[in-house]
Order: sequence, then C-alpha cells, then structure tokens
Amino acid sequence: MGTKQKRTILLLICMAAFCLAGSILLNGAKPRTESIKQVMRDAVLHDTGRINILGIKDVNPAFVSAFVVMIAILLIAAGIRIFVIPRFRYVPGKFQLVLEEWVSFFDNLAISNSPHRNGFLGAYIFAAGSYIFISTLFELLGLQAITTEGHSITLPAPLSDINAAIALGCLSYLIILSGGIAGNGVKGIGKTIKEFSLPVSMSFRLFGALLSGLLVTELVYFFINLSFVLPVAVAIMFTLLHALIQTYVLTLLTSIFYGEVSEPAPKHSK
Repeated sequence: MGTKQKRTILLLICMAAFCLAGSILLNGAKPRTESIKQVMRDAVLHDTGRINILGIKDVNPAFVSAFVVMIAILLIAAGIRIFVIPRFRYVPGKFQLVLEEWVSFFDNLAISNSPHRNGFLGAYIFAAGSYIFISTLFELLGLQAITTEGHSITLPAPLSDINAAIALGCLSYLIILSGGIAGNGVKGIGKTIKEFSLPVSMSFRLFGALLSGLLVTELVYFFINLSFVLPVAVAIMFTLLHALIQTYVLTLLTSIFYGEVSEPAPKHSK
C-alpha cells in the first residue's frame, strides 16, 4: 500500500471518529420544537415556511426560487450571447465545447425521436432541460431567506413545489399537442388527447423525484446523530442524480410523444 493510500485511509478514519464524537457529545443538545412528521409536512406543503413578497403576499419559498433561477438563466444566456458566441472559433475551447455538446444533445434527441418535425421541439426540450438541470442544482447554493415567522430558510429547488411541476408537465403536454396539430391537423388533436394521463404522470414524476431528495435531506438533518458530514454527501448525491435523470426523462418523454403525434398518417394508395 502506497503512502498516498495510507494518508487517505487515515483521513477517512479521522473524519469518521470526529463525526462519531460530535454525535455523542451533542446528542440531545439540539432543541426539537417540531416532530419529524411536522418537519416533513412543512417541507412538502410549506404551511409555516412562507415568504412575504414586498409586503403584498405570502408565497412558497419555491416561488421565490423560480424567479431567482429565471433571472439568473436570462442573465447567463444574455452574457453568453453577447460575450461568448461572437468569439467562437473553428477549433473550440473547453467552454465552447461544453455549450456545443449541451445543445447537440437535445438537438439529436429531437431529431432521433421526431424526424418529421423537430425544429421547434429541439428548442423547447433544450429550454426545458436546461431549466430543470439548473433549477435543481440551485438548491446546492444554500441561499437563505426569512420566513413570515422570522426564521431563516434555505430556498429549495423550484420544481420541488407541486405547482411548478404541474405547470411544466402541462406545458410539455401543450407542446406535444401543438406537434399533433402541426403534423396531422384535427386528427393530431385526437391522437394527443388519447394520452390524457400524460401531463399528470409527467408532473408527478418530476415532483416526486425532486421532493424525495429534499425529504431525505430533511430527515438526515433532523437527527443530530446523522447531521455531521453525511447531509452534505446526501444532498450533493441526490441533487446531481435528480438533475441529470429528470432532465433526461422529461425531455425524452416529450420528444417521443411529440414524434408520435406529429408523424404524418400513412397515405393509402387507391
């Protein structure tokens, strides 16, 4: 065993010992004003952890997160368009290569699943996928806000709110419907309406996946014996996995169903 491996093992042992000592010394020192049931309920419904917007209305923290993410995406997009794209080179640099691969991924996804109509589809799944990915990673920033009760709260991912997940699911369904109309007219409407459960399944799949990571993290933080180092690893692991998986799943489903309803009906020879 090399010296570097020995140092790594020693470091892991020291970290484990530190976490164990901290959990033993501080066991019971954390005041628990809420039961675990109430903690979970607040994480889902935000009954108590609401934020006042300019003295006008109390809203869910995810609503504030959505506006922060939206403004950040618009600023990033404007900066890339103004300062980066005009400087693109024939031999791409690292950042240019990342941008090209990101755009190509969604473009290829649209072309492979909807060969007949994919121009607008590619643009939509790129926007939806980018929003899901960035908004999911947003919670890793740990931005704080003050609730109406005067407590500090970490802004969650926008799509951990059921309203945001339903809105994105319904929007994707409307995009699919538009593809059916563009490809087959009135018949396309019938083909799309047959999949009436699609917006519900897309919405709750997205909401459930993102919420599960939030609930697991809340559960880990609630117990003092688990609240050393472990929450960081759990939060990062769940957030990264959900960002990648849900981005791929929603854009894949949207492109597949869009391709099915927009495919021209076969012409019968006389």
